[in-house]
Amino acid sequence: MTLTQSLRRSFAALAGGLLLAIAAHAAHAAAPQVKTQAPGYYRMMLGDFEVTALLDGTRVFDVKFLTAKAADLQPMLSRQFVRIDEIDGAVSGFVVNTGAKLILVDTGTGGFWGGNALGHLVANLKKAGYRPEQVDIVLLTHLHADHVGGLSTSKGTRVFPRAVVHTAKADSDFWLSERIAQQAPREAQEFFSLARSSAKPYIAAKKWSPFVGTDEIVAGVTPYPIAGHTPGHTGYVFTSKGQTMLVWGDLVHAAAVQMERPDIGVVFDIDGPTAIKTRQDLLADLAEKGTLVAGEHMPFPSLGRLRKEGAGFVWLPVPYKARP
Repeated sequence: MTLTQSLRRSFAALAGGLLLAIAAHAAHAAAPQVKTQAPGYYRMMLGDFEVTALLDGTRVFDVKFLTAKAADLQPMLSRQFVRIDEIDGAVSGFVVNTGAKLILVDTGTGGFWGGNALGHLVANLKKAGYRPEQVDIVLLTHLHADHVGGLSTSKGTRVFPRAVVHTAKADSDFWLSERIAQQAPREAQEFFSLARSSAKPYIAAKKWSPFVGTDEIVAGVTPYPIAGHTPGHTGYVFTSKGQTMLVWGDLVHAAAVQMERPDIGVVFDIDGPTAIKTRQDLLADLAEKGTLVAGEHMPFPSLGRLRKEGAGFVWLPVPYKARP
């Protein structure tokens, strides 16, 4: 065998070996896709208060619920790389540990509304290191299904057996009224029914405590009326060591639209014009003061601040920190 033939044979064997190695690597090296997300909670400090955002779930927000035509919204959404049929919708609640009280603001859907995509708030509460029986106070921004649904189980028992539930009396009187429910449109009946069933075991246990006005509920926690969405729609201001956070409930539903266009409302607003005026004024005030915001329908972790930009606003989410 000549030197040339020997070299050719050596290179052919080497090439064959490389091909086999590449094939084996392609067959065995790739790990399976996990297809799960990180636990749905995020923690930060507000003065001496520990704040934990809890995700109930996410799903697409249907553009039909906005008081604007889809064709008018598309140019704005395109600038944000958002498709009209893929507007992100989140449902969150917030735990605030004051050191003296463990407070939960809103309870998510409880799995009664929104399908399997929602209803995970209690599971994330546990992953965050708390148990439902440790909650001392539940504050409700209003009694819509995605805020009150997690209060009670399907068997009618209290999810938070120790907690006293506070909500504005105007909202309680409206949503728990059988007379008003009977006069409501058919499509709204589910909201009235779920509000009544959620409140029932707390009322029976004398742990349902509606309030009037803006007196402190406990030290550092004050109701903040946010008019227009429901009869008693209320946010909550938390203050510790000079730091302030407003939990604003349903001031904003679809951030991709209503940040830039706060003049666009949703069909769920009982008083649309008032809800729009409230949103415009409050967003401007929060942006000017740089107030920390917790928004139940803002992109998770649903905590951030605002910056004024033109006729609208930009949402500035809190940066992720490895330690709260």
